[in-house]
Amino acid sequence: MIQDVVFMGTPDFAVGTLQALIDSPDYRVLAVFTQPDKAKGRGKAMQMPPVKETACAAGIPVYQPERIREGQWLEKLRALQPDVIVVVAFGQIIPREILELPPGGCINVHASLLPMYRGAAPIQWAVINGDRESGVTTMRMDAGLDTGDMILKETVALAPDETGGSLFDKLSAVGASLLIRTLDAIRDGTARYERQPKESPTAYASMLTKKDGRIDWARNAQEIERLIRGLNPWPSAYTTYRGRTLKLWAAQVVPGAGAPGRAAEVTKNTLKIGTGDGLLCVLELQPEGKKRMPVDAFLRGYPVEPGERFGEM
Repeated sequence: MIQDVVFMGTPDFAVGTLQALIDSPDYRVLAVFTQPDKAKGRGKAMQMPPVKETACAAGIPVYQPERIREGQWLEKLRALQPDVIVVVAFGQIIPREILELPPGGCINVHASLLPMYRGAAPIQWAVINGDRESGVTTMRMDAGLDTGDMILKETVALAPDETGGSLFDKLSAVGASLLIRTLDAIRDGTARYERQPKESPTAYASMLTKKDGRIDWARNAQEIERLIRGLNPWPSAYTTYRGRTLKLWAAQVVPGAGAPGRAAEVTKNTLKIGTGDGLLCVLELQPEGKKRMPVDAFLRGYPVEPGERFGEM
């Protein structure tokens, strides 16, 4: 029996899961709810959320509420009569009236091994914190923030050079397949629901902003290197050099010592910067207003002197 689904999601991470539902012969996507279009870029042209683009290409009706909790949207959902609502990075808090509406509940795909990393940015924080593994959890949503009963989990190992972007891609693919397995279990009556503990073993994975990318050279080299990987591609780790912003895209920790934020060793192809503990060997970076480049190309255009400062005084 085909089940009717309403999908709620917005960014790239949710696209794979929506596509899996579209491709499945067992589920019919009645409608997609996503965030409103936003002005982006220098020209401020209106841009559709990635989920909307996918839904439109498949001919699925799309609704873009400013506030999902407004009464008109509850009535719309009642009229649609979904068997289940699937939520993947929607970006709004869903009120209890909607959570309790479908017989199968509201099922969320969350990019962490709950109860770890509840919150909006679990992928980046797993890399920043140096975790060896991450994963995806499906859960039946409740009124809390990522506190609902867990259904299925799948673990993913982090590579030594894992970035926020590469882990994003891995977990997006895992989430798509895990969601279908979860819906199958709910439909067949075999789903098991595990209550989460009240407290999470990790700090809340709060939304990241550009300010979070500022490098504090007093921290140790390993922490800075993980920050660079975790914030690649967004919002990116950065410092300043000669009064202008300098983004760092790749680096490695090397033995040695130097004054934090000072160029400790400079050759034709090498730039090592001192930290609170250890040296950071920069591999790829991006001066303000320029494209990303390997360190040797940067050094040809910006001849760094040993002892020069990176970062604010």
